[in-house]
Amino acid sequence: MIYRDGTYFLRTNQSGKDGAALWKEYMLQCNVEQAFRELKSDLGIRPVYHHKQDRVEAHVFVAFMSYCLQVTLRHKLRASACGMTAQAALAAMSRIQMLDVSFETQDSRTLLMQRYTEPEDEHKLLLQKLKIELPPQKPPKIYSGKLKK
Repeated sequence: MIYRDGTYFLRTNQSGKDGAALWKEYMLQCNVEQAFRELKSDLGIRPVYHHKQDRVEAHVFVAFMSYCLQVTLRHKLRASACGMTAQAALAAMSRIQMLDVSFETQDSRTLLMQRYTEPEDEHKLLLQKLKIELPPQKPPKIYSGKLKK
């Protein structure tokens, strides 16, 4: 490919295709290359020295699923026209945390509540634009005795 004054020249051995189809294929290649760059940088699929094949496969699978979620988020952000990147949205939403709160009652039982922190206005607006609803807070679980840590 040669770049001259705003014009691209694509050289190919596929003589039966028109320029628009060739350009579409070229852009698809660019998208695939960008996906691999994101897998290696943003999602951290880099040389991790696993010693078993199933662990390597699991690592690649988790990275690929993360990439799929990132692409889905990018499409939802683009459709909502909020102008945020997927990385910026994830950074903003990372302040919402999930935590376990446990209390011992007077009769030696343990009350366990899984809670997420209350979203701030910025989070609520982003969730609204993405048409995502947080699940309701779960009811507490009561255990007889102390929880094992």
